[in-house]
Amino acid sequence: MLGKMMGDPLLISGLIAHAQRYHADTEIVSVETTGGVERSNWGQVERNARRLASALGKLGMQAGDRCATIAWNNRRHLEIYFGVSGGGMVCHTINPRLSPETLVYIFKHAEDKLLFVDRTFLPAVAKLAPSLPTLKHVVLMGPREDEAQALLPGLRFYDELVASGDDSYAWPVLDENLPSSLCYTSGTTGHPKGVLYSHRSTVLHSLVGNSPDGMGVSARDTVLPVVPMFHVNAWGVPYGAAAQGARLVLPGPGLDGASLAGLIEDEKVTVAFGVPTIWAGLLAALRSRGSRPASLKRTIVGGSAMPPSMIAAFRDEFGVELVHAWGMTETSPLGTLNQLLAKHESWSPQAQAELRQGQGRPPYGVQLRLTGDDGRELPRDGQTQGNLQIRGHWIVDTYFKAEAPALTTDGWFDTGDVATIDANGFMVIRDRAKDMIKSGGEWISSVELENLAMAHPGVAAAAAIGARHPKWDERPILIVTRRAGADVTEEAVKAFFDGKLPSWQVPDRVLFVDALPLGGTGKVLKNKLRETYGDLLVRVSP
Repeated sequence: MLGKMMGDPLLISGLIAHAQRYHADTEIVSVETTGGVERSNWGQVERNARRLASALGKLGMQAGDRCATIAWNNRRHLEIYFGVSGGGMVCHTINPRLSPETLVYIFKHAEDKLLFVDRTFLPAVAKLAPSLPTLKHVVLMGPREDEAQALLPGLRFYDELVASGDDSYAWPVLDENLPSSLCYTSGTTGHPKGVLYSHRSTVLHSLVGNSPDGMGVSARDTVLPVVPMFHVNAWGVPYGAAAQGARLVLPGPGLDGASLAGLIEDEKVTVAFGVPTIWAGLLAALRSRGSRPASLKRTIVGGSAMPPSMIAAFRDEFGVELVHAWGMTETSPLGTLNQLLAKHESWSPQAQAELRQGQGRPPYGVQLRLTGDDGRELPRDGQTQGNLQIRGHWIVDTYFKAEAPALTTDGWFDTGDVATIDANGFMVIRDRAKDMIKSGGEWISSVELENLAMAHPGVAAAAAIGARHPKWDERPILIVTRRAGADVTEEAVKAFFDGKLPSWQVPDRVLFVDALPLGGTGKVLKNKLRETYGDLLVRVSP
């Protein structure tokens, strides 16, 4: 006998339908690619999304067809998120900062049939289009534009496409296990791998991830997703915001610190989402402005390890709480989020601050474990380091078009991270396995070196890598950028490590650069640094 409860499927269209039904007049603020701010609301976004789904059907798009986007965070991109998936097709967001060769590979592997593109990226798409055999339609995300039409014959225009859709279109009832969106990894070696999310996994991720101990967004919040909508579905923020009916501010292409500081102040943003490099830029801009973002209460920070000095600076100087989170494309992405337990209320501020430096604990629906190189599970004692593995309701099983599952023989996904976990599930990433530095048979954490370096008042950003060494196999070197106006020296940075680390872990060299190489998601490209500086000590060592 089965339970006697309703069984409506968990669908992405249900999230936007809820926003329209109960939060139709809640504002959506969109910074446009062409400049200026556009104001809409959840009711208009839902109507346009339905009309878009209808129009795509008239164009011949069928259930399961991949519809790609190369776009900024804006209102039209939001409508595409819901219109494509809600209509039964697959929304495939593509990172525009990838190389042309990688973009062509992804397009061909995904077999995208339609591409939505922001005006910024149209010239690049026009060059790529002849190399994309499955692509039938390219849609410019805006009104008709003769100059754009000349760039790419046959170009369609988003506003006209939406206008051709039926107002009476109703969201179809789909199997919740059907695919809804597709993202490709940015952290793998070789070709990127596709992760195909389902309606069910995405809705569960949205509901659980937005719990009070999760992202905690409510209908009273004004939410700013600085994390790009082409990066793991903007961490699920558009879906969670729709489910709660929150006011949403989409920043468009202006992701520099000054632009964000102005947007936060003008739109009274209460919670924001982004990677550490974004918040480093915002911190510098806030210091330069000399003003406090009165509305901003907290930011969720993920994508890479956040230096403790940044947490302290936002808290002490501006009253903003930075909440560490961890995840990856394969985990939708939420794996952990650092919210304290009741017993931590009695801890000293210093002890709480130290705990908040880690990546946090998993919500319901996610399990974590550590294993040794022999595959055996390791203790959760907060001290023992091991290979971090994960399983749960929104974790990848098999990569798109792969034949074999991406899991261990007993059903866990190996993240490639080295971590510790304590008895309450609080997890700390010690390093990416590939970024650990092995010197004389001992391991050195690049994350620890970077965090310590960035606590120096003259250092803006830092990346530690292992450089080849004739005696010790590898030795750490540090590549840093100076804070504006600082004249910090190599000797000063190395001296800053004294007493904070064993002497053998102190970097052999500190090199200063104007900027660190960043990938499309804001992560430092350590492979590029290793290519440039990996032989530095071999060249200078006896």
